[in-house]
Amino acid sequence: MPHLFSDPEFWVIVALVIFFAVVWKPGRRAILGALDARAARIRGELEAAAKLRDEAQEALATYQRRQQAAGAEAEQIVSHARAEAERITAQSLRDLEQTLQRRELLAQERITQEEAKALAEIRAIAVEVAISAARQAIAASLDEPRGAALIDQAIAALPRQLN
Repeated sequence: MPHLFSDPEFWVIVALVIFFAVVWKPGRRAILGALDARAARIRGELEAAAKLRDEAQEALATYQRRQQAAGAEAEQIVSHARAEAERITAQSLRDLEQTLQRRELLAQERITQEEAKALAEIRAIAVEVAISAARQAIAASLDEPRGAALIDQAIAALPRQLN
């Protein structure tokens, strides 16, 4: 083995082993510390990403619930509007029917009034024609002395008729 101590390669290997042993202890701490820090940083980023993902899912669920509620509310508004439109249509039809009935009654009343007015005018014309014809007939059949006698009789009967 004396030969081994004089070999330069042996001393290079021993120096390398000592160098690695000396460098390994502090280097190991630095390397492990850096790896631990990196792992902690990655773990924190993963936790933050998971937290953001959970928040995003919560926000999505909230918006979906709001969308469903808004859809239900919109459907309710449309349903209410349809019912209101049907009610207004029915009321308008009833009002129109009542108005038409009133106008029909007024028209019938006017027709009745016009018929009565026409009958009265016809009667008045008939009376005038009859009086005129009677005058002409009486005037043709009466002579003057007989007409004077009739007038005297009418004047004499006048006080009795007034009482």
